[in-house]
Amino acid sequence: MARPIIAIVGRPNVGKSTIFNRIVGDRLAIVEDKPGVTRDRLYGSGEWLNREFSVIDTGGIEIDGDDTLLKSVRAQAELAIEEADVIIFMVDAKAGVTASDEEVAQLLFRSKKPIVLAVNKVDNLQRQDEIYEFYSLGIGEPIGISGSHGIGIGDLLEAASSHFPDDQDEQYGEEVIRFALIGRPNVGKSSLTNAILGEERVIVSSEAGTTRDAIDTPFERDGQKFVIIDTAGMRKRGRVYENTEKYSVMRAMKAIERADVALIVIDGDEGIIEQDKHIAGYAHDAGKAAIFVVNKWDIVDKDDKTMQQFTQKIRDHFLFMSYAPVVFVSAKTKQRLQKLLPVVMQVAEQHSLRVQTHMLNDVVSDAVAYNPPPTDKGKRLRLNYVTQVAVKPPSIVLFVNEPELMHFSYERYLENKIRAAFGFEGTPIRLFTRRKSSDD
Repeated sequence: MARPIIAIVGRPNVGKSTIFNRIVGDRLAIVEDKPGVTRDRLYGSGEWLNREFSVIDTGGIEIDGDDTLLKSVRAQAELAIEEADVIIFMVDAKAGVTASDEEVAQLLFRSKKPIVLAVNKVDNLQRQDEIYEFYSLGIGEPIGISGSHGIGIGDLLEAASSHFPDDQDEQYGEEVIRFALIGRPNVGKSSLTNAILGEERVIVSSEAGTTRDAIDTPFERDGQKFVIIDTAGMRKRGRVYENTEKYSVMRAMKAIERADVALIVIDGDEGIIEQDKHIAGYAHDAGKAAIFVVNKWDIVDKDDKTMQQFTQKIRDHFLFMSYAPVVFVSAKTKQRLQKLLPVVMQVAEQHSLRVQTHMLNDVVSDAVAYNPPPTDKGKRLRLNYVTQVAVKPPSIVLFVNEPELMHFSYERYLENKIRAAFGFEGTPIRLFTRRKSSDD
């Protein structure tokens, strides 16, 4: 099931990003800081009472054009309403109720979405009385918090999590492969959906943003059951929606969480742009299997080296998604389309691959014998034991004498050796270093 999404909405300078950072804690620091995948602080992950959720900082959404400040805040609120399960509406205790607050409050109230009213900058008991004027917004009980001091964050998350959807069993069985088509507007995701299904199930238009919603379509091919998730869409027309690039990332978030495999669709005619990296980066961070699908290959001027050159461009732009295969297709002519589903099945299988512990230890022992870890201030890393603890993605724990001696370059070396031995094509691998204890 997809993780619930919390969106933080409010006018500028009320402290949205500070609260965002408080909620996601150290998780942003834990996310791999590797070149080749663009990062921003628009979205993150949090956990409360053993329930994971995604959180969106709408302060990271830039509205193009010469909109007034009020229009910009309103547009960001509308984007959040589209995607969020729960909305945290942030206001400023020091500033009091403003016209912009009232405008956004009315918009949120009409959305019928659950709203938690957070009054920031309540830094001491003397300010506690200042929250009561915010009852006038008609949202409900205000919760006094302080982003700078970390006050009231638990109460805020308690209130927000009370509105999370029920954590129901997954709609589809384990044998079903769920894959999501993700990518920026107008790269041909809906056309690809129709081409794969062989029928016009999704409205296709050359105008960016014509798909209204994420659409799940179950189908079966050669005895294998699939669910294809088309994430093309924007539910509303309008220049704000079409020009807000990061909205494509927001749209992809829910679908990626429910998918086993993310098909990152790239326009073969236009090439790779920065937004492609934002969208691919979320699939990578979510630990999903991934395939780069280069669409519109029929209209690309090419020779016998063009495909190889484009593949190299993908490798250069997405340095640490080298595990993801590249497939060139044309939704319009169905060129090479028959190659796509077999690759989806292959990477889904690799995503679920579990390696026996003794085989994993043999490979890592040989890797260490061939290339021992370097010393650090006279100390040398010693690997005692290796075991795989999870799949989707494959997650491996390395028990060592001193975890701080594990350098990222040596970890990457071990990952490469593991991939060479067992494959894991199309899926990220998570390596965790832990100190060996007597219990282990």
